[in-house]
Amino acid sequence: MSKPCFTPATFRFLRALDRNNSREWFHANRNDYERHVREPFLQLIGDLQTPLQKISPHYLADTRKTGGSLFRIFRDTRFSNNKLPYKPWQGARFPHERHREIQAPVFYMHVQPGNCFAGGGMWHPEPDALKNIRGFLVDNPVAWKRATRSKPFREHLQLGGESLLRPPRGYDSSHALIDDLKRKDFVASASFSEDLACSEQLMTWIVATFKQVAPLVDYLCAAQDLEF
Repeated sequence: MSKPCFTPATFRFLRALDRNNSREWFHANRNDYERHVREPFLQLIGDLQTPLQKISPHYLADTRKTGGSLFRIFRDTRFSNNKLPYKPWQGARFPHERHREIQAPVFYMHVQPGNCFAGGGMWHPEPDALKNIRGFLVDNPVAWKRATRSKPFREHLQLGGESLLRPPRGYDSSHALIDDLKRKDFVASASFSEDLACSEQLMTWIVATFKQVAPLVDYLCAAQDLEF
């Protein structure tokens, strides 16, 4: 077990940000953000470097303050109807080493009052990547079932994301994996409580969850012709 990274103050700050989502409030309380949210998350990312490398040597836990695993707290409001400037949550993605040259699955964790979770996969894959995944599903159905329907996977993870209402063009509606072929997202996650987030057990739980979702990430890497 490792020293807790997050504390109840982490969640107090995020709740307060949700209530006071303005630049003025954030600047007045920025020290609390750094102390209770950003620095603990960067510490956790650093702690995950070694265990993540054991899961896959091709995945990165990048502790840089900008451009690394930690998402920015600032929202991009340019193309959104929601003009609130900040996200009332903090997330981190752990990308494939080749993520800048090809769309790749990630490991992910998310800290938000009432909505903490960790998992992995591909969220909204681009058309070429989506085509690759669906083609790979048709060609490798047994490996998909092995990756997503094992007892450890089903007991701890839940497949999520959006799906088409009808089969994608060119696919038979009677195909054995039609529900998976209709997916627009290929992600799985498990939720955790605020109490766990603030405990010494969080690190162990995150590593175990990443191990459980690794077969899905591995499968999606293969669909994109990436090493895992």
